[in-house]
Parts: sequence; C-alpha cells; structure tokens
Amino acid sequence: MKKIVTIFCLSVLLFNCKTEGSSEEVVRDTYLITGEAPGVYNGIRAHLQTTDQRGRKINVDTAIVMNERFVFEGKVETPQMWNLNINSVKGDLPLIVENKAITIDVDNTNLSKSKIKGTKANDDLMSLNAQVEELNAKATKLNEQIRATSDKNVKSQLAQEFTQLTRDMRALPIAYAKENKSSLYSLVVIDNLFKTNQPDLDNISSLFDGLDASIKSTKLGKNIEAKITGLQQQRALLSATEIGKPAPDFTSTKPDGSPLALKDVMGKVTIIDFWAAWCGPCRRENPNVVKVYNKYHSKGLEIIGVSLDGTTRQQDPKAAWLQAIEQDKLTWNHVSSLNYFNDPVARAYNIRSIPATFILDENGTIVAKNLRGPALEAKIAELLN
Repeated sequence: MKKIVTIFCLSVLLFNCKTEGSSEEVVRDTYLITGEAPGVYNGIRAHLQTTDQRGRKINVDTAIVMNERFVFEGKVETPQMWNLNINSVKGDLPLIVENKAITIDVDNTNLSKSKIKGTKANDDLMSLNAQVEELNAKATKLNEQIRATSDKNVKSQLAQEFTQLTRDMRALPIAYAKENKSSLYSLVVIDNLFKTNQPDLDNISSLFDGLDASIKSTKLGKNIEAKITGLQQQRALLSATEIGKPAPDFTSTKPDGSPLALKDVMGKVTIIDFWAAWCGPCRRENPNVVKVYNKYHSKGLEIIGVSLDGTTRQQDPKAAWLQAIEQDKLTWNHVSSLNYFNDPVARAYNIRSIPATFILDENGTIVAKNLRGPALEAKIAELLN
C-alpha cells in the first residue's frame, strides 16, 4: 500500500507541475536551495536524493545544517523530481529542483509538512498536498476495510474500488503527458516509464512523438529518443530470432583465421551454440552437447560454436578459446571475433547471456532455442529419429 501511495503522489506531482515560473522568479543557471531549519542542530546533514531503478535512494547533493540553516547549490540539465532528507528528522520531502532559487521552511517534526517557496512548479506542488493527503487517506481506509470485513461480497466490492483507484493513480502521468505537449515535465513522465519492469515501448514512443519539437530537442528529449531507438532495435532483433523465423545468416572467423558462413555448414539439423571458455555454465553443459553431437552427427546433426571470448580479464582470449575446445573435446565447427558480447554474430542474435542455443531445421528455420541437458537431446531425437 505504501509503495502504491508513493507512486501515486509522484504521479500527481508530475501531473500538476508547470514549466513556467511565477513573476518573482529570477533567471539563474544553477539551483540555490536554502533551508530554514529551526530546531535542527548544527552538524546534521541534509541530503537531496533520487532513486535508482531498484528503488534505492541515492544522494545527489549534501549540505550541513549550521545555525539552523542549510544551503544546496548546483546545476541540473533539466528539472528533476528529488527528495529532501534530513538526518534525525522524520519523513522526507519531494520537491522539483530547477536552476532557480528555492526556499524550504522545514518542519522538524515531520519533513513532509515543510513548506517550499520560490518557483511556480513548487507552489503548485504545495497546493496539491491536501489532495494527496485526501487520496492517501482514502486508499488507506479502503485497505483497512478490506482487511476488517469477513463478508466476501463486501470485500470483493472494496477490492474492485481499490483496483480502480490504483488504475486511476497510474493513468494520471500518462494523461499529463498527452495533454501537456510543450512541458518539460512530460519528458520526466515519459522517462520514468522506462523504469518499469516491462516498458510499453509503443505507448512510450507514441507519447514522445506527440510532444512539441522544442521539447524533444532538449538534452533529456534526445536521451529519451536514444532509449526508444535502442529498444526498437532490440525488439527487431528479438523478432528476427523468434521460433519459426529464418535464422539470420552470418560469416565469422575460424580459429585458423579463415572465414566460415553458417549456410556452408548446415546439416539436416544445426545447433548454433553461443558459449565461452570463461563461462562456467557453458563448460558444464559442454559434455552433454558432446554426447548429443556424437550420437546424432552421423544422422545429420551439425553444430557451429560461436565463442564470446575476448573479455578484458583474459590475457590471451584466443589461447583460452582453443584450450577450452581441446579440453572439452568440441570437435565441431567454431568461429569467433574474440570480442566478447560485441561479437557481430552475438549481436545479430541478441545474445545477452550464455550459454544460448538455437536449433535450426534443414531449411534454416529456427525450431527451438535455449534447450539444455535432456531437453536438448529430446528435441534433436525428435527431429532426426
């Protein structure tokens, strides 16, 4: 519940933040945040914090309270949603950090009740506190009612209300980005969408495309555009190696330096095996691959091993590669650029971890992938027996 309410609070703040400032704002190229902290002792540290993708707090700036006062000064490329935390003071305070002068009147009993002054965006933020508290109370009350009742019908109805409330919470930042096409805060909203476990690329791309060109051309806008392009390329690679698709053809380098193309070594069934000498799980799987190869090679099984050796921790990647081939008795074809995960074949197949295998039929169509142990042998048996 607490996590949901926190997400909602940030969403509401983003929804109501404007880029234009009040008439009292002075143009600056740095932020100057002054905290008036009556009752907070000298030497206490105050922190401006952000969170990483795992929700862990990271200190961005630190100040020390002296004479019941502290000052932060720095620079942000674009407005940021950060939290103020003060050691020994309960709670924290979300604020919008811009390259402007901001004053915080600290409540030393509960930091979240402090007052922020100096920018239009933070004026709007403070005016929303009452609404946020009301929604917080509503969500908490619903949760308490769900736990308290034993009536299944009542519990079901309350659960539906709670589910709808959480949907409304999550929809607010999306609605903001759609309706505020010239706002820098729309970029903040869109950038936050990348932090979910499974970003909705189509939705993110659509929201970004709808923004004004002047916003998309900012540094944050260009960063978001690069992220979108990267995910689109990754999705295209994943699509190209789905089961039922023709395996991407490639040519790479054999241990003796000569070229070898996939199409030149394909059999009735072909395994493309991505591995490396330094990869423990790969080396432990190799005896099983050897067993399958020895059993089915005469029936038309071919294997091409693609080594991802070349990590900077290897003094001689080629020597390690050749030694592993010999030690593990890998008597099939091998290729590698000795360029770690930047190997062109690995990139064409979107390899993010190894071991990884692709099984092709006689036409070069991918019929299975990432099988190991008995599952690998069972699939090869199905195709060749």
